Amino acid sequence: MATRKLTIRLPEEDIDFAKEFATRHNMTMTELIDRYLKKLQKLPERDLSPEILHFSGIIPETPEPREGYYAAVEEKHK
Repeated sequence: MATRKLTIRLPEEDIDFAKEFATRHNMTMTELIDRYLKKLQKLPERDLSPEILHFSGIIPETPEPREGYYAAVEEKHK
């Protein structure tokens, strides 16, 4: 599998937490992130949080909130 290097910027406390978590679980940071992303890929889209959907580009930039809301309510109360 081909790999690429990626630089990300996160708050220091998040990085410290991730490093400590990875160390406690005998993983590298790369393994930790890789495992998390693989789990995200296996989730059905409806199980992803709105934040994840937005950042991953799965939902449109300008969703129609009323149409979605009414469709969800109608589906729920069938």
